Amino acid sequence: MRAVVIETPEKFAVQNVPDPAPGPGEVVVRVDAVGICGTDVHIADGEFPPTPYPIVPGHEFAGSVVALGTGVDSVRIGDTVAVDPSLFCGACHYCAAGRGNLCERWGAIGDTVDGAMAEYVAVPAANCYRLPETLSTTHGALVEPLSCAVHAFDVLPHALGAHYLLYGAGTMGLLMLQLARVAGAASVSVVDINATRLGVAVDLGADATATTADEFDRPQGWEVVIDCTGAIPAIEDGLGRVRRGGVFQQFGVAPGAATASISPFRIYNDEITIVGSMAVLHSFGRAVELMGKGVIDANAMITHSFGLAEFADALQTFRGGTGRKIQLRPGA
Repeated sequence: MRAVVIETPEKFAVQNVPDPAPGPGEVVVRVDAVGICGTDVHIADGEFPPTPYPIVPGHEFAGSVVALGTGVDSVRIGDTVAVDPSLFCGACHYCAAGRGNLCERWGAIGDTVDGAMAEYVAVPAANCYRLPETLSTTHGALVEPLSCAVHAFDVLPHALGAHYLLYGAGTMGLLMLQLARVAGAASVSVVDINATRLGVAVDLGADATATTADEFDRPQGWEVVIDCTGAIPAIEDGLGRVRRGGVFQQFGVAPGAATASISPFRIYNDEITIVGSMAVLHSFGRAVELMGKGVIDANAMITHSFGLAEFADALQTFRGGTGRKIQLRPGA
């Protein structure tokens, strides 16, 4: 089969590699759609510390089950599924505490083991979630990023009627915007330095948009500020926009070695809560249900699709910020 192989940071190619075979408890999925996200860019650039090389990336994906390993009875050949990429050891302190996303031996399909930017991928059957008949695999590939956003709301201290400020109108920012609306936000303001993205934020329910938060008339700040970019300037600016007693959430993925300046006195004096959100935890099934119910406007999220051989073009498009969710279609 063909697969994108990142051999070393900044060196990748589409190669012929052996077809996967399912081990006990595994299935093989024919990949219909796989999304590109910021983590994939960090992996391509050598900025995601857990990743070994060479690796086949791709952790946001959906497709059809084509082969079953021994002991699998939870899915059948022909089922269309979205796949939770999380690989937890199940035995460490954090797994025992029900916090597998903090697993001491944390892994993920496409991040630490070969993933779905390939025609086929072998995955644990337990990680497969059947898609509703009304949900295409193209839209199903959005379940993984949505499940990250669902987990972010799980750990976010928030109240009904809070005012939100979101940094970033890319895929993750727009998902968080839509969830904030259904979670009872009084208002949602969105900042993105790329003004061409802001129109979609308005279409999806943003109350105000701007290329800098200085344009908003809210001197008291926001109860909830969420960074969805991982960009240090956005993070530092957002920390200064939190209302006294409010919450700042780091949701975007910054490079592993990046640092940001904060004011410890302000955190103390204004009782600012800072919370992180790492990947997926007990949220994948709920994300499937939300997608199936149409809570997320999937059509508005997907702007580009490329064949597997066009990975370099897809990556360049992502870096250029000209789209929202960019997908590869390995079978195209």
